Amino acid sequence: MEITPGLGTDLAKIGDRRSQVEERIGPPHHGPGGRRAVYTTSPMLVITYAADETVELVEIRYSGEGADTEVHFDGVQLTHRFLDDVVADLHALGYTSTPSDIGHDFHAGFSVWSMHSLWAGDLDPEAAEDDERAVSETVSVAPYAYFTEG
Repeated sequence: MEITPGLGTDLAKIGDRRSQVEERIGPPHHGPGGRRAVYTTSPMLVITYAADETVELVEIRYSGEGADTEVHFDGVQLTHRFLDDVVADLHALGYTSTPSDIGHDFHAGFSVWSMHSLWAGDLDPEAAEDDERAVSETVSVAPYAYFTEG
C-alpha cells in the first residue's frame, strides 16, 4: 500500500468523512462509531476520527505477508524492515525527520515507528536473542504538526 505524505492512502485520506471511508472498505472490524476504528484490510488500517467524523490520522500496520502487502513510499518499503534501514533510505532520498521516542516523524507528513512487538529475529534468522534492532511496524500519516504539537 502506497502512502501520500500528509494525506493518507487511496483508501483513507485526512479530511475524508467516515461514511466515505466505509463506502470504500466496509465497516470496521473493531471500534464502529468510535474515535479509533480498525479495518481488516491488508495491511490493516487504523483510522482516528475527529469529533466531526472526519479522518485525522491514518495508521497502516505491517502485514508480514511479503513486500507487496507492506507500506511503501517513493520506492521504499516502510514496514516489516529494520527501522534504522528505513530511516536511512528515506534520508538518502532527501526526506528529513525528527526522532521520537518510538521512531521518526518525517517533515513530509508521516511517521515510522515500532512498539517492539516484533524483534530482529523476525527479519533476520541469524539475529542473537539480545539483538535490539527495532522493526518498523507501523506508519502513521498526517500533517507533520500532528506529530509534534501536543
